[in-house]
Amino acid sequence: MTETALPELVDSHCHLDFADFDGQQAELIARANAVGVRRMVTICTRLRNEPEVRALAEAHEGVFYAAGTHPMYAAEEPLITVEELVLLARHPKFVGIGETGLDYHYTAESAAIQAESLRIHIEAARRTGLPLIIHSRDADADMARILTEEHRVGSFGCVMHCYTSGPELAQTALDLGFYLSLSGIAAFPRSTEIREIFAAAPKDRILVETDAPYLAPPPHRGKRNEPAYVAHTARICAEAFGMTEAEFRAQTTANFDRLFAKAAA
Repeated sequence: MTETALPELVDSHCHLDFADFDGQQAELIARANAVGVRRMVTICTRLRNEPEVRALAEAHEGVFYAAGTHPMYAAEEPLITVEELVLLARHPKFVGIGETGLDYHYTAESAAIQAESLRIHIEAARRTGLPLIIHSRDADADMARILTEEHRVGSFGCVMHCYTSGPELAQTALDLGFYLSLSGIAAFPRSTEIREIFAAAPKDRILVETDAPYLAPPPHRGKRNEPAYVAHTARICAEAFGMTEAEFRAQTTANFDRLFAKAAA
């Protein structure tokens, strides 16, 4: 089976507005389409950049977008409101809330404002019915606590993007009905523990992404990532699930359509 004959694959998280891709988006999207990656979600991490990210989605048929305040920028940006997010969500190609979350690796000093911002995004996800997109790094205990507390207040959909945390947070997320998304990191030879966490998860709760321009999988590791390379991650990680590449593509695309229903084909 040739790559183009394989089932569709979705890049559930990338950053097409980043400077690494300036003026090259059309070519990047064409390369992705050529390997069966016909849809992608480009993520706005600062609300000041939302118009540019929205314009990319409007200009390209298979590109959808989400917006929020990345936790590393929570102390630098004006605190977003639920109402602002709800208003943005009216756009037909706006399909998710975030990315938001907690990052204590570089920005632990802003933990309090990160948590406040995260709870605002969660409420917006509840009100809109759109999935929450979570970034979590070195904050497993607080992340598990906040997600559990908020889920008791009212349910919401959620994906733990680029999941590289421990098995305990993964289990908490899965118990709440959330999804885990694997990136090129999961395809690195030494990422055995991460692959084991994913392999233990229900197959109907797994997504795949690039996080481009970051985290390129082999054979492009260390270079600029792009949406087409999600095909390499799918090919390598299918084995961890005991699936063929075609089965993995079909499963993760069906999962994406369930969670990101607004972007369903």
